Amino acid sequence: MRARLRGRLRNPTRLSGVLFPVIMKRGESPGETGSEEHIQLGFCVLCGLPASGKSSFARSLSDQLRQKQGWDVAVITYDDIIPDAFLEGENSQQPSQWKSFRHELLTYLEHFLMAITDGCKLSAPTLRTEVMWENFVSCLTDQDLISSGTGKAQGYRLTNAALSQPLYLILDDNFYYQSMRYEVYRLARKYSSGFCQLFLDCPVESCLKRNRQRSKPVPDETIQLMARKIESPNIQKNAWEHNSLTVRSTGSASEDNIEVTDLLISALKNPIKCFEENMEQKENDRIICSTNILHQTDQKFRRIISQTMKKAKDEKVIAYKLKLLAEELNNLKADFLEDLRQGNSKRISHFHQNSISDVIRLFHYERDNIVQKYIPKEY
Repeated sequence: MRARLRGRLRNPTRLSGVLFPVIMKRGESPGETGSEEHIQLGFCVLCGLPASGKSSFARSLSDQLRQKQGWDVAVITYDDIIPDAFLEGENSQQPSQWKSFRHELLTYLEHFLMAITDGCKLSAPTLRTEVMWENFVSCLTDQDLISSGTGKAQGYRLTNAALSQPLYLILDDNFYYQSMRYEVYRLARKYSSGFCQLFLDCPVESCLKRNRQRSKPVPDETIQLMARKIESPNIQKNAWEHNSLTVRSTGSASEDNIEVTDLLISALKNPIKCFEENMEQKENDRIICSTNILHQTDQKFRRIISQTMKKAKDEKVIAYKLKLLAEELNNLKADFLEDLRQGNSKRISHFHQNSISDVIRLFHYERDNIVQKYIPKEY
């Protein structure tokens, strides 16, 4: 895969993906705003299975963005930066090491962002994998973002392209887990950037067929496993993924896609604001809290139902009535949990102000009303 990808960076017009725009004045801290010499940055995330056609799509899209929007386009290809030794042999089966390299690459990107926003030289992180850092520097140099005449001792001088005009940095990888993309989103959010995603959708069999025609194909089982695990953008579940678009892969160079262009323009014009970050965090906290409460309540309901059914059996309730009792109790449990999820229950009108014990007490009350029909002498 690396051999096939090598050399693309020397022709940045061939590559593209999705964007997160950053509008920031030189010398500003992340989240600040200014009125002069704003720098526009876009971070692009292109995700999909290996051999899904990302490279062909990226080349076509990059040309369109350069020619019709007048944007500079560059790419950060993970396969070109992560060391060769890790991509082959036994190391390829170590997901923890791969995850570590991904985090390290995000650190490099943040150093580059700091250099752009501060208008200073790019410095090397103290903790780094030397060959990986050298690959990152070569990536930026080949795309005319840092000067080839500078070195790591004094720092790398940014070129005019990186400091004076809109620039889109495209992160080119599979990004098959939402958590992988969310890490990039957090970096974009930290620097008051916009964010959007393009997910290239391609049938697994088509990916396998294309992959087998490569000079260094990925093992079939790798693609099949990734296909089972891949998490496409879910705007209903994740508010942070609302700027996302699924693009059907045809395997050929794409024509102008108005939806894609509109998405990128919208991301550039609507960077994430601080209040959006706070609202998103509050929403995430609410979901986590709600999920934990639902789980605890569900467990308590199950124990109550189990104890009730045991009592009914001890009272020699006949089989068909036991079945009816179990159905009614399980339906009651389902109704309670749905009410809690929706938050619009007449039965539990102020659940968030009530404790779990209040809900359990109410469940006991309605459980008793049901059980009276089957074991009247006990209830």
